[in-house]
Amino acid sequence: MKPLFVQWGAGNIGRSFIGQVFSRNGYRVVFIDIDENDSVSALHVNQKAEIAEAIAEAALMGVSVGKNAWPGIAPQLAHAIAHRHTSRPDHPIDIILAENIHNGATFTSSLLSSHLPKGFPLDSYVGLVEASIGKMVPIQKASTPLLLRAEPYNELIVDRNGFRNTIPDMKDLHPVEPMQAYMDRKLFIHNLGHAASAYFGYLAHPDQPLVAQVLEDPRVFTHVRKTMIQSMEVLLHLYPDVFTRQALERHIDDLLLRFGNRALGDTVFRVGRDLRRKLRFDDRIMGIIIQAQRIGMAWDRIGHVYLAALSFTASDTDGKQLQADQAFLKELENLKRPEMICHASGWKDSDLPQDLCRTISQAFDLIAQ
Repeated sequence: MKPLFVQWGAGNIGRSFIGQVFSRNGYRVVFIDIDENDSVSALHVNQKAEIAEAIAEAALMGVSVGKNAWPGIAPQLAHAIAHRHTSRPDHPIDIILAENIHNGATFTSSLLSSHLPKGFPLDSYVGLVEASIGKMVPIQKASTPLLLRAEPYNELIVDRNGFRNTIPDMKDLHPVEPMQAYMDRKLFIHNLGHAASAYFGYLAHPDQPLVAQVLEDPRVFTHVRKTMIQSMEVLLHLYPDVFTRQALERHIDDLLLRFGNRALGDTVFRVGRDLRRKLRFDDRIMGIIIQAQRIGMAWDRIGHVYLAALSFTASDTDGKQLQADQAFLKELENLKRPEMICHASGWKDSDLPQDLCRTISQAFDLIAQ
C-alpha cells in the first residue's frame, strides 16, 4: 500500500502545492478541512476519531493553515498526536509547516505543548518542519471552489534539521540549512520583488489591473529587478556561505519570469493590498532596509518601493479599495515624513531602538528628492 500523507488544510496551497507534490511522489493523500463538499473524499475537522486514526497511520503530514487559524486546530492536532504516541510510540511524526510563519516551529510547538499531557516528548516525537512557500496562487473564482489555478512551480523548501525521521528522497522536496537564510530569501527577494511590481506598476500604470501587464513596461521591469538585486547584495553579505551571486541572480530572473505570467491573472490590487502588514518593520520592505542600514549597505532602491507603497490606492475588479488600506493611509495623512515612516512601520511594536527609525526616516528625505 502507498504511504499515507495527511494534509491539514485544503485551501490554495494545500491542494495546488503540498498535496500535489506528495501525490506525484507516490503518496496516498488525505485532506482535512473545515469546508464541506460532497464531490471529494476528505475528512471534516469534526470527524475527530477518523482524523486521529489517519494521523496515527500517516508516514508524514503537512499543515497549511494561517497563523491565526493555528489556535483553533492545535487542540485536535495535539489529541491526534497523543493518540498516535499511544499506539505507535516508536514512530515519530514529521509535520511540514506549509505556511510562511515566522519562527513557525517555535510558535506551533508552544501551541501544541499546551494541549499535550504533561511530560509528553514533543521535541523527540514530533518534527515541526518549517517550509518556505514560494508557489503563487492568485484569487480563485468562488463559483468553482474545487478548481484551482496556480503556476507550475513546485519547489518545496524545508528545514533539514526539523525532521525526526529519515527525510524522504523525492522530487520537488528540497531540504536546506540554515532555514533562516531561505526564509529571508523568500521575504526579501520574492515578496519584496512582488510588492515592488505592484507599487511601481501602479505608479506608472494605475489603470492596468495585472502584474504581468505592468511588468511589460521595460522601465517598471528594470526598477523592480534593480530593487531585487540591491536586496540580494544584503543577503549575500548576511549569508556568504549559503548563497552565491550567480544562484541568486538566476533566482531573481526566474521570479520575474513567473511574475510576468499572464495566465495566472494575478492583480496589482491583490499583490499590493494589506499595507499595514507589508510596511511593518519585520516585513518585506522595511525588514531588509533595517538589515542594510545596520551593516552600512545601500537601500535607496528598496526605499523607493516603500515610498511608492504609501501612494498605493489600487482598487479591486469592482472598483473598491481595501477599506483597511484606506484607513491606514488616512492615519498617515497629516504626519511629517519621520513620524510617517515610524508609524507606518509599526515601530512602537518592535524592540528596535528609536534612534534607528529616526536615522532611516532622515535617509528617506534624501531618497525622496
